Amino acid sequence: MWTQILREFADSPSQTMVVKYFLENGLGINEKGRIVCNGIEIPATHIAKKIGTDRRVIDATAKRILSLKEIRDIFLNLRVTPDLTQVADALGLAVITIYPKDAAQKGIVGAAVKVITDHNLSIRQIFVTDPILSEDPKLVVILESNLPATVYEELRSLPQVRKIII
Repeated sequence: MWTQILREFADSPSQTMVVKYFLENGLGINEKGRIVCNGIEIPATHIAKKIGTDRRVIDATAKRILSLKEIRDIFLNLRVTPDLTQVADALGLAVITIYPKDAAQKGIVGAAVKVITDHNLSIRQIFVTDPILSEDPKLVVILESNLPATVYEELRSLPQVRKIII
């Protein structure tokens, strides 16, 4: 689906940048063509400033999204989920970031989760950055406790894993 969305905007690099920013940050569009985060409107000028473009590009992208029936419903219903990675220390949680050798390979998440659960560790949150939207896709796992060295070694030895950051 992401490929289709990005293909729809291939004729406009500036709108491609905007739609990619929306997708990476979970920003949707409401029926009025305004940018929203879980229903809260965000001024186009704020987004334009953040990504270094003009407000009119933001507005034009939003209108274009609404005009494309194939992707309209995606952006009308897009929601954001909190990412605990930045507050994990304050909450007493551990964060493992796993970079795969090949993000298109199947079984990366399953293999990592199996190692973690085999050691009876509780997962609080898990998310994967989409390989189409991210230049360096990753799997992020947030655990209720620190990671024992044996788990790190087992994760590092998985054939799908290129690099791990704890």
